[in-house]
Amino acid sequence: MNAARARPAELRLRAGGADDLDDVMRIMTDAFPPCFGEAWTRSQCAGILPLAGVSLTMADHDQHAIGFALARTIMDESELLLIAVEVAGQGQGAGRLLVEDFIAQARAQGASRLHLEVRDGNSAVSLYQSAGFVPAGRRRAYYKAADGRRHDAVTLVLVR
Repeated sequence: MNAARARPAELRLRAGGADDLDDVMRIMTDAFPPCFGEAWTRSQCAGILPLAGVSLTMADHDQHAIGFALARTIMDESELLLIAVEVAGQGQGAGRLLVEDFIAQARAQGASRLHLEVRDGNSAVSLYQSAGFVPAGRRRAYYKAADGRRHDAVTLVLVR
């Protein structure tokens, strides 16, 4: 992303970096219920940021970070690793803008295969499907919750 882009209702996307880790962790803690085991640790997020092909995009509303997307593009493949919008900011279009931006950035970098994994039953599945993603596989018991229960992950790929 070359520059911050204006969006409706003071919502804008901008390139993120290591300085945004506090916001990433705050948003992820708020958006990901701990009962599913989907959230990454701070060290996992910090460790992936400097890797080749990794990008962090922040969604700001009134100059307050409300969401983010973490992606990695390698050669012709791009994966949406993490995406979250804080609960109070949901329903304002930030998630959709982050998904659309992920697709646009991946395509601009030459990716022809775009994919992501999401917990089976996560309400975000409808957002991904509306953007053109379709189920392509399942990882049984992929997420481990704090109480030891396991949850499947569904792999989605973009078909258009």
